[in-house]
Amino acid sequence: MPSPRRIHPAWVVLGAVTLCMMAGSGLRSVFGVYIKPMEAEFGWGRGALSGAAAISLLLLGAAGPVVGRLADRWGPRRVVTVALVLLGAGAIGAAFVQRLWHVYLTTGLLMALGAGGLALTTASTVAARWFEARRGVAIGIAAGGMSAGQLIVIPLATGLTLAFGWRMSFLWQGVGLLVLVLPIAVWLVGDDPAERGLRPYGATGPLETAAQAAAAQKAQRVSVLDALGVPQFWLLMATFFVCGYTSNGMVLTHFMPHALEHNFSELQAGTALGVMGAMNVLGTVGSGWICDRFGRRGPLAFYYFVRGLSLLFLLYVWNAPSLHLWAAIFGLNYISTVPPTTTLTANIFGRYSVGELSGWIFFAHQVGAALGAALAGWVYEWTGAYTIAFVSAALMGFLAAGLALAIREEPILSPPMGAPAPAAS
Repeated sequence: MPSPRRIHPAWVVLGAVTLCMMAGSGLRSVFGVYIKPMEAEFGWGRGALSGAAAISLLLLGAAGPVVGRLADRWGPRRVVTVALVLLGAGAIGAAFVQRLWHVYLTTGLLMALGAGGLALTTASTVAARWFEARRGVAIGIAAGGMSAGQLIVIPLATGLTLAFGWRMSFLWQGVGLLVLVLPIAVWLVGDDPAERGLRPYGATGPLETAAQAAAAQKAQRVSVLDALGVPQFWLLMATFFVCGYTSNGMVLTHFMPHALEHNFSELQAGTALGVMGAMNVLGTVGSGWICDRFGRRGPLAFYYFVRGLSLLFLLYVWNAPSLHLWAAIFGLNYISTVPPTTTLTANIFGRYSVGELSGWIFFAHQVGAALGAALAGWVYEWTGAYTIAFVSAALMGFLAAGLALAIREEPILSPPMGAPAPAAS
């Protein structure tokens, strides 16, 4: 009798990492729930509390290259474990704040560093090491998990705050993270399939030992200094800069005030954000599947082109159904750029360099987000509308579409003698 077909452990590792990223992304995003309760209790101003959020976003981006380098060298398991401990400690500490600097230390520093270790830089390392085939789907599932985490944890934090107060809300979420999620990471997240005597999912070459994997890791790593001499690295950073400029920076920051100032109610605008978040998950997983089936450059260029068109469409929405239609289109496109960008990085620079290099690419994304958020605010103060800002974002999207087509998907390192060439996944 043939033995039943077993699930490849790569999917178990991916599932565990995705769960950790869901928890990390959701817990990182809840600070806005606590702003008004903190203001009411301490009398702190909105600007003072917003400073903690700004520091958190900045550190989240700056942590990317460091986290990626550590994931490449240590393996993702240690990075995820340390990140969960930092995030949980920050949330528990936030439940006991008494001074404004306590908020900056717990939510602005500890939680940001913890969330940085649970971001796409770590997921890209897992996808590159454990998957030779279906790499796009793997990173799409992980990125979709981040969106799903926000949809789950933010309502949970709101409900706990209404029922027990903001301090207990922070406390229970931090304790839950350490008690429920941390053991799963320690138990199920693996560093490299060779350590378990396995091939990556979809690999057909000779089975590597742990020693051979360690030697390959040392021999095949591409440093950021080497990557800076490769045009593809600059093109990946430039396109992801545009991604941050047009999504987190421009839309996520300024969509709500733009909608309210165009006579949409808070309920209608909030529903649009919910539609956008739900479509994020579908769009990201679908993008990974498309990249595995049809390649990466073409879909990436298409995503940026459609994003440019959707930003122009936002200027002409006329009623709630058209607003929600726009939210669905933009939501499908919002994180769909992640699977092709990450798989291009892995395929060009190798699976032992993708963590650090993805970290720098993600940092470019955060710089674009910061610039987009600030520029849109300045444009609004100057003109009294967001029109010029959204048009600039649309033009940036069209530019990124052209840059994506210029990326050459060719490995810059040849495989070792006798080893199979990496599959284009």
